[in-house]
Amino acid sequence: MWLLEQDPTGEFRLTKHPPNDKIPEIPPYAILSHTRGDEEVLFRDLAGGTAKNKAGYAKIQFCGEQAERDGLRYFWVDTCCIDKSDAGELTCRRCSTGMLPYFRRGL
Repeated sequence: MWLLEQDPTGEFRLTKHPPNDKIPEIPPYAILSHTRGDEEVLFRDLAGGTAKNKAGYAKIQFCGEQAERDGLRYFWVDTCCIDKSDAGELTCRRCSTGMLPYFRRGL
């Protein structure tokens, strides 16, 4: 699963969790619940460094700031934490059954 993290300079970066099979823990994280609008930030925008150019970036900033106020280092936003170019992340089985435990663990 991909989570967002704000680095010390205030920039957001995608981080993979768990990072490998030897570290099975997924850290506590916030989940942004939102309505979709124009120019949502996608995974490829964050990975490619073009996220700030989209109107939806304000939601990412808000969620990161709120997560920090709540004492959380990581947060998840559906529009940009799912790599839609990865077929494994888009399969119905994973979306319907695989993501449910992650939603339950979000704070």
